[in-house]
Amino acid sequence: MSALQDKATHLLGLHRDPTLLTVVNVWDVISARVVADGIGTTALATASHSIAASYGYEDGEHIPVDLMIEACGRIAAATDLPVSADLEAGYGHPVETVRKAIGVGIVGANLEDQMRPLVDAATMMEDVMAAADDEGIDFVLNARTDAFLRAGDRDRGAVLGDAIERGKAFLDVGAPAVFVPGRLSEEEVVALVDAFGPQRLTMIGVPGNPSLDRLEELGVARVSYGPMPQRVALTALQELVEEVHRGGGVPDSMRPLN
Repeated sequence: MSALQDKATHLLGLHRDPTLLTVVNVWDVISARVVADGIGTTALATASHSIAASYGYEDGEHIPVDLMIEACGRIAAATDLPVSADLEAGYGHPVETVRKAIGVGIVGANLEDQMRPLVDAATMMEDVMAAADDEGIDFVLNARTDAFLRAGDRDRGAVLGDAIERGKAFLDVGAPAVFVPGRLSEEEVVALVDAFGPQRLTMIGVPGNPSLDRLEELGVARVSYGPMPQRVALTALQELVEEVHRGGGVPDSMRPLN
């Protein structure tokens, strides 16, 4: 457990460092090894969407939880880097799911609020942090609010207000970081960092967001990429298929990574 605690403390330190933490999400052992070997990689994060897809399941907690935990454990065992897992909304039993994740070597997790009543969402985050404390590690809960993802055509100012209210509630019950996925303007990022404090906001790297350098300047803790790395890999595979059927073959840029 001391080795796991060391990884957890290291992951928390990476979030607290003013240098922006960037994590390219992985979904199996070989993707984890490729990303871990990349220059500049200091931590790994799984993508639930990508893991589910690799087993033939739709995203949204359709994959059996034990299969998800097994996949996360295989990834954690394949690297010496700290690994954070995307655990969706906890698969009906967030505390038990986090305990299982810690048991296979995971030291942080995303958990979605899914815009459930704030009291219920905050209680879930608090219970998870208490369970992790019982396990004896500085678990890096990346408490996710879906305020922007589920905004629809609501006024952006009202949506931002919801994200701030919910994020502050999650920080108040002990979550180290708040994940606000979605396309955010620089003004919205500034408002979120002002509300949460520096190195507390985490984001997803989508086209249209401020640059990584600018996010670091603004005090964002982390940027991750969700299912997009797998989509990049699958795009390359589909392009190979298309090139083969045009009479071509493997591109010269291919690297023997496995």
